[in-house]
Parts: sequence; structure tokens; C-alpha cells
Amino acid sequence: MRVAGIAFEEVSKVFPDGTEAVRELDLQINDGEFMVFVGPSGCGKTTALRMVAGLEEITRGDIRIGDRVVSDVPPKDRDVAMVFQNYALYPHMSVYDNMAFALKLRKEPKSEIDRRVKKAAKILGLDELLGRKPKALSGGQRQRVAMGRAIVREPQAFLMDEPLSNLDAKLRVQMRTEIAKIQSDLGVTTIYVTHDQTEAMTMGDRVAVLRKGLLQQVDTPESLYEHPVNLFVGGFIGSPAMNVVEAGLARSNGGLVAEFGSHRLDIDSEVLGARPGLRAFEGKRVILGIRPEDMEDATLTPDAPQARRLSAVVDLREALGSEVLVYLQLDVPQVITEDIKELAADTNAEEVPEEPAERSVLVARLDPRTRAKKGEPIELLVETKRLHFFDPATGLGIYGDGSSPS
Repeated sequence: MRVAGIAFEEVSKVFPDGTEAVRELDLQINDGEFMVFVGPSGCGKTTALRMVAGLEEITRGDIRIGDRVVSDVPPKDRDVAMVFQNYALYPHMSVYDNMAFALKLRKEPKSEIDRRVKKAAKILGLDELLGRKPKALSGGQRQRVAMGRAIVREPQAFLMDEPLSNLDAKLRVQMRTEIAKIQSDLGVTTIYVTHDQTEAMTMGDRVAVLRKGLLQQVDTPESLYEHPVNLFVGGFIGSPAMNVVEAGLARSNGGLVAEFGSHRLDIDSEVLGARPGLRAFEGKRVILGIRPEDMEDATLTPDAPQARRLSAVVDLREALGSEVLVYLQLDVPQVITEDIKELAADTNAEEVPEEPAERSVLVARLDPRTRAKKGEPIELLVETKRLHFFDPATGLGIYGDGSSPS
């Protein structure tokens, strides 16, 4: 297969009603890379994908596939293959004919068509299904046929628009593993659009987070999780979502502590070394982020220092077998910013009030050995080396220069 990188060069898309779906998108996708576009509904990720395919006109800027500017090239001449969420199979054709259709239109030799279809069928485990019609296939099998139709074309790039959204949860997990393996084996440059951040984190070589048409951050899944550039990315990446509270930073024994309500957590010297920008916030307010998985039942580690402990009452306990989710209320006001409102709207949460509630709800992901019980107090141990800090005025992460990851 011929593979090629894809470049967005200050690409914007404005619809006739004035909606700016994509704004000044600058992004280089490398040869053979699996790039995932993720973000809330309406963030511009599908529009960006469709502009690469030629299904949406570009308002400003250019898109390159390999060395060629394709902004004005017809879709059929762009040498890309698209996989849709609704499979888009021809119901009257067999699996074989569905996979062979594009090659027949290109008048490829029959022997070449047969070779490519059977090769793709073997890769996808469809060998025994080539004679069936789509109505005789399961959802996962139909998605494999859609993948096969893309593979046989041997394109420079795959473009996938939420291909797993119509599958049940168990099948989605299986198929995302298969797609990632196939892409890795074939080495074809791929843009994969999803609303599901778990898919993004488990499949992508890199992940591009979009919000209201603007690229927020593009990085490896690990870097997005560990070093979110802003509160929006921090809240969007991770499930359950990052807990946030407003805290004051105060000097203590030559270091800093984060104080919120009756609670205080020492900021580890290692954290201050990695985030020197925190020093500028001494005596000021910050937004403190604590991921649910960075808390543990303190009774399981009785010797842990008091400076890493939080006390609260359990509101709800959800036992999930390998873990327990515990919901707690802290006596600190709820954080309300535009980022928080948008994240809440995206998860269909209850509408965030204009005025903050007097108490904040936190979620902790605990070891199944936890003794947490609904209505009873619990002491949590916080991994303070993994705390996150954001500027309440801008929402930017506080790192080396006070505003961005180093």
C-alpha cells in the first residue's frame, strides 16, 4: 500500500449560516500514524475528517495528502478510503461483491480483485462469509466488511467516522482492539473520529482534542492524561472525570499546601520541581484537579502521612467487581467555569447552576477491599504527586511557565 502523511494548514470551515465548525486547524499527521480526533458533539471533528475526504469544501487553508495539496481535488481522486458508522453496505450484494465494488468501478483485473478481496477477508476473518448478504451478518461482521471494503482499495489513508458507535459495549471493545491491530499491521495513515475518549486513549498513537472548532491539544494518550494543557482537556480525558475544587495555595515549611474548606494537602517537592509556575500562585486561588484513581481508602495504608488525607462522608457506593466507585461530598463550593459547563453538557449531566452549590461532589475509584459504606465517614489517601493545577482566570494548566506543559 502507498501511505502518506496528512497535513492541515490553517484550515477553517464556515457553513452558510455563519457557523465556524473548524478554526485555523494546523496539524501534521505522520506517515502510518493512527491519529484520533476526539471532543464533544459539535466540536468539528467530523467536519475536519470530511474535509480530508473531500465531502466538505474548505473555506480557508489547505489540506495535503503526501506531497499533494488536495483542497480542490475531487473525492474520488484523493486516494483515501472512508469507513462510516452506519457501514453503508449494499444490501443486495454479497460480502464479496461489497468488498469488490470499488475495484470493479476502477476496472481492476478480475484476478487482482479476487486476490485483494480474499487477502482482506483473511485479515478480517471473513473467509467463510464471502457469499452472505449483509442482512445475514451481525453488527460486528458488517463492520468488518466495511473495513474490508476500505482495505482492498489499498489507499494512502483510512478515514473512520465513529465506526463503532452502532455496536454494543462488549463488541466495541473487541472491535477497537481488532481495528488497532489491523491498522498497525497495514501501517496505513489513519484518522479516526470518536466521541468516546476511552476509544481515543486505547487506540491512538496520538490524540487531538477539539473544542468548538479549535484544536486544544494533540499528544500521546499518556501525555494528555498526565499533562492536560487546560481544564477542558483535563476534564474530558479520563473516566470517571477528574474531580475539581477551588483551593488556596499557602506557604508551609518552605513548601506549599493546597487548602480547600477544612482540608489541606501538602504539595510534594517533586510536584513543585515539575511545576515551578505554582510558586507564582502562592497566596492565590487555583483550581485543583484530583483524578478518581489517585485516591485510596486510607485504612488500607494506615501509616500514610496526615498531609495526604481527606475526610468525607460516603453518599453512594458502586461496586463494579474489580473496583469500587465512591461518591462523596466535601464542604467546599462547587467549581463553575465555562469549561465545567461544557463538560457537563457533553455528558448529559444535570444543568450546572449559575451560582455554585455550597458543597462539591467527588468521585474516588477505590480498591475492592475498601470498607466504604453509604452514610459512613471515610478517610481517603490522595496521591499528591499526581495532583493537577489550573489557573482559575484562564483555565490553563500550571506548569513550567504557569500556563502550559513544559
